[in-house]
Amino acid sequence: MRQSLENRHAALREAERKAESLFKEVEKRNILRAGVTEKQINREVYQLAFEMFGIKKYWHKRIVRTGKNTLFPYKENPPDLTVASDDIIFLDFGPIFEDWEADFGRTYVLGNDPQKIKLRNDIEEAWQEGKNFFQSNPDITGSELFEFMYELATKYGWEYGGPHAGHLIGEFPHERIQGDEVENYIHRDNKVRMRDLDQNGQPRDWILEVHFIDRNLKIGGFFEQLLTVE
Repeated sequence: MRQSLENRHAALREAERKAESLFKEVEKRNILRAGVTEKQINREVYQLAFEMFGIKKYWHKRIVRTGKNTLFPYKENPPDLTVASDDIIFLDFGPIFEDWEADFGRTYVLGNDPQKIKLRNDIEEAWQEGKNFFQSNPDITGSELFEFMYELATKYGWEYGGPHAGHLIGEFPHERIQGDEVENYIHRDNKVRMRDLDQNGQPRDWILEVHFIDRNLKIGGFFEQLLTVE
């Protein structure tokens, strides 16, 4: 099992590395810019991913959100918005690399708005705090980690924006396999220890995500990446 686990983690790590390089290229090519719609950015990122890696498969819908749409969690489908000159944008993409899933989310700020910049920085710091908390608690449950992330939002001066703080990740197509059961999410009602083996006796790997929002300012930020694979 050890070798199998090492191979699995190597594959997940490589998938995330490629996702990160895709996002860096998105920045380099100035795809995130004012005057274009979320759908146009989505198309351009999709084309770039195909150009770089030949990717056409994604295990979940590709999300580009800007402005007030950044308040909405994953399951919502708000109307398409056009990016403004001082906007906040987040990307949430789940590309599949050689049948292994990545799930990667980042937030970007156009302009110099201090609150938007603070939000972008806070969610990255909060993600690291969440990882440190997970690593320091061997028997942690999904509920305990969710509550920690929820309270972090308040600590940083925001509100938590989603119904969960992450989910299982693995070999495609895990989304169809995992379903909507709370045990598959870092969810308030998930009392199962995150390090428990799955029903087949295999280790489970997790994505940790952070979604902080401010309803008055009508902005949100999103950050996610692998939690259990170094």
